[in-house]
Order: sequence, then C-alpha cells, then structure tokens
Amino acid sequence: MNTTDRLLKLLIALALLAASAALWWPINAQAVRLKEIAAIQGVRSNQLMGYGLIVGLDGTGDQTAQTPFTSQSINAMLQQLGITVPAGAPMQLKNVAAVLVTASLPPFAQPGQPLDVNVSSLGNAKSLRGGTLIATPLKGADGQIYAMAQGNLIIAGAGASAGGAKVQINQLSAGRIPAGATVERAVPTPWAQGSVVQYDLQSDDFNTARDVADAINKAKGAGTAEALSGRSIAVRLPTASGERVAFMADLENLSVDRATPAARIVINARTGSVVINQAVTLGPCAVAHGNLSVTISSTPSVSQPGAFSNGQTVVTEKNDIQINQAPGALIQLPAGSKLTDVVKALNTLGANPQDLLAILQAMKAAGALQAELEVI
Repeated sequence: MNTTDRLLKLLIALALLAASAALWWPINAQAVRLKEIAAIQGVRSNQLMGYGLIVGLDGTGDQTAQTPFTSQSINAMLQQLGITVPAGAPMQLKNVAAVLVTASLPPFAQPGQPLDVNVSSLGNAKSLRGGTLIATPLKGADGQIYAMAQGNLIIAGAGASAGGAKVQINQLSAGRIPAGATVERAVPTPWAQGSVVQYDLQSDDFNTARDVADAINKAKGAGTAEALSGRSIAVRLPTASGERVAFMADLENLSVDRATPAARIVINARTGSVVINQAVTLGPCAVAHGNLSVTISSTPSVSQPGAFSNGQTVVTEKNDIQINQAPGALIQLPAGSKLTDVVKALNTLGANPQDLLAILQAMKAAGALQAELEVI
C-alpha cells in the first residue's frame, strides 16, 4: 500500500468520525452569570402607593362638581392647618387636582434615601403641568408608611387649544418627580438573618438548577449548595456577617452553563407578533393556505317622479356583496431541525403574521410542530 492510499483511508476515517460525533455531541450551552438567571429570595423591591393633591395649576385642575373627593381632601388638609371652611361654602378649586402617587422601594433602602415617584390624575384635570405635589405619605401592602413624597411635577407632554381646536402631544395627566420621595422606614431582609439563602431561577428547569448547584459547590466547596427543585437552590452562608457580602458578590458573578431551553413559540394575539426560540423543530407536513375576502359596496340611487305626478323623490341604496377566495396551493414543508430551517419553511407559505397564528396552531394540532405554543 503506497502513501497516497494510506492518506486517503486516513481522511475517510476522520470524516466518518466527525459525522458520528455530530450525532452524539451535545448542544453547546450558553455561559451566563448567576445574577442574570436567578434572584435571591426576599431581596426584592416593594410597591408603595399614596393619595395626594397637586396644587398650583393654571386653571386646569379638577372640576369640584364632578369630583367631590377633591373638595373633601382640601377641607381635611385645611383643618389640619387650623383653617375651618364653613359648611356649604362654594369652593372653586380650578388649580387643585387629586392624584395617585406610586413608587418602588428598592431592597436595602435606608431612611433618608431619595426615591423617584410617579403621579397620575384621579379626577378630570385637563393638565398637571406646572403643579406641585404637597406632602403625601406612601404606604406599603401592610399599611405602614415607608416614604414621604413632595415636589414639583415634570410633565413630558404639551398641549394647546383655541376656538374649539385642540392639539396635544403625549400625556398631560401623568408625570414624574425625580427624587421626589424620602425613605422613612427600612424593610428588613430575611437573607441576612438566617444561615441559608435561597436562589430562585427565572424559569423552571431541573438541568439549570443542578448546574447552578454544581457551579457553587465547585467554587465554594462541596456541600455549600443544594438544588431543592427545578427552580430553587439553597446556599449555606458564612457565619461571619462581614463575609456574607463578599460571598454573595462572588456568587452573583459566577459563570453557569445554561442548558438549551424548552421549545416554545410565543404569540401575541393583539399585535400579531410571533417569536420562536432556537429549540423549535418542524416535522414534514403539507399546508394549504388561501385568503378569503368579503367586499360590500353601497351605491345611492335617486328615484325621480314624473312631472305633475305629485310624487316624491326617493333616495335608495343599491348594495353589492362579493366574496373572493384566493386559491391556496398545497405546499409541502420539509423537516427542519434548526431555527433557520423552520423560518425558511414558514416563509414559503407567504402568510401574514395574523394568518401565521392559525397555521402554527393547526401544525401543532397535527403533530408537525415540536414546540409549546404560548398566547399572550
């Protein structure tokens, strides 16, 4: 056997080895940081809400006849300031508006720190531009006051009206006050009180939970982490409180190999958007798709009576209804094991996004689409 024959056999063997490796070699996992796929249980933001008044408006406030709660709020505020309004006295409050104030209290927030607040009108105020929010307590779900809000409102919209014409850009009945609230009470975090912290994954995946526990044990020692379920991982914290911050910082930046997610197609029925992930596969099938359109046209016609007939002119309408159904050819779609193959196969149908919703559901019912359909 000469050298050329040996080289040819070696190349054939390498080609067969590469082809067989493509069958059993696993899909490459994506490396992500732990803080991108999991969150610490108990370390979260809390929603705050309060009822307040906006003053200083240029005649664009609530109409007290239609929003009596605005007048009641003004009376209650004036009584706290030592001012008593006679019962039944008319109040023209064109420069005042009742609003709802909301904010998000971040984790580990301490008293004295500022918060951004959102202000939205509750009544029929035309605009909140130029208004000032007076002191408003913001309460949590437990009814306790966690922040106080006050400040000048910023409105991104603009508008003008004259002679019955009106022009408006963006929204005038809602705005924002940067650093408009001050934290008055801190929320205790349970992670610093115990010896074990729990990580919760964003999606339920046993493979990812196992990989997270293995990565933590490899970095911090065996027995540090334990996967409790497909979403939760328990991690033992250091005993010294000063070491916990550095320990958690190391875990947040820990690289974890994320497995390929389950095949899923997300469909937005309102906008017609369709999103397909990389794990979706398509089996061989045949699809026929045709468009159906109904056209209704109305043509007015006038019936004029003859001269000296004492008749009346009658206006009638002539309606014409047409139904057009475009022919739909039977298209054979080949099997696709990659996202690009699935996209090419669906593009051959020539269907718009709205029609694609029905086609995907029919393909799923026929067993040709290996994916979970989620309609939002």
